[in-house]
Amino acid sequence: MTSAWHTVVYNGTSYVPLLGFNGGGSFLMASENTLGRCRMFHKTKELQYLIEPPVYAEVTGRRGDNVTLPCLLKNKPKHYKVKWTKLDPEAMGVQNVVMMLSAQGYKPYGRLGPRATPRNAHAMDVSIQLHLLALEDGGRYRCELIDGIEDENVVITLSIEGLVFPYQSKHGRYRFTYHEAKEACAENDATLATFDQLYRAWTKGLDWCNAGWLHDGTAQYPIIQPRAVCGGGLQPGIRSYGPKDKKRDHFDAFCFTSLAPGSVFYVRGAFSYEQAQLACTKVGAELAAVGQLYSAWHFHQYDRCDGGWLRDGSVRFPISNPRRRCGGVSEAGVRSFGFPDKKAHLYGAYCYR
Repeated sequence: MTSAWHTVVYNGTSYVPLLGFNGGGSFLMASENTLGRCRMFHKTKELQYLIEPPVYAEVTGRRGDNVTLPCLLKNKPKHYKVKWTKLDPEAMGVQNVVMMLSAQGYKPYGRLGPRATPRNAHAMDVSIQLHLLALEDGGRYRCELIDGIEDENVVITLSIEGLVFPYQSKHGRYRFTYHEAKEACAENDATLATFDQLYRAWTKGLDWCNAGWLHDGTAQYPIIQPRAVCGGGLQPGIRSYGPKDKKRDHFDAFCFTSLAPGSVFYVRGAFSYEQAQLACTKVGAELAAVGQLYSAWHFHQYDRCDGGWLRDGSVRFPISNPRRRCGGVSEAGVRSFGFPDKKAHLYGAYCYR
């Protein structure tokens, strides 16, 4: 039995509804030219006080940047407050309030509050500025005008510019619980990737056949070249095992990192792991984390054809200019030798300072 979907036109763009109405006044639909990516739009009455942001309103910044989350009034009620909240789908209804604004002043709240200030560009501006962006700052933010029963809100998405890399335990494939995967990413200067981050990585060429944990507790993996051992002959896309048991199920991890504030450099030698640590210490540095090496490769096109120890005990090297003697000519990336014996005197050291 087949069913025919009707195309929906929204702001001049054609969409195909995916799941109909969700019971909460919203419906899911995907653009016909976005390869199935889902976005949610809310049915709302016409805003009386707030200016509706552009469709897909999105702000992008790198780690360490300062950004503005825009929110503007077109009319100002006599008595009002504006509440800025970071929306967390895993918070189970708990609101992560960032700031409360009013004509009398403002008050910051929570983890983000100390790094947030009002922009105050003009009398109708209730935007906020976030300073020194961190990896975990990415997500959706709600600007809510509170005026009795006339409450209104707009939502802005903050995207941290960065990259996703797959990460596997030193003990082998599929060894992480959710919390172990989260900790492994943190130890490597990264966070567990969100679905949106994995999706963007897929559109830029990430093809990986092992399932990994994502921030939302699902296990998924991106496939560009369908093959029998990676989900069969289905269309290219992101394969999903759906939500999994965070304490019992085991997968790899997809980690997300952004621009690192320091620099990565190579110290030549034939070191054991312990000797590599000392070599970095002697020059006022420390062994680089995996995420820091990926950051140097991605943002600074770091290219080095020498295997070097990293902080987690793995040996890797970054290639921006693929060539036959450096892991092949197929594509750029960070090559890995896995986790060799730490007593082997075979590799140099990648240091971070």
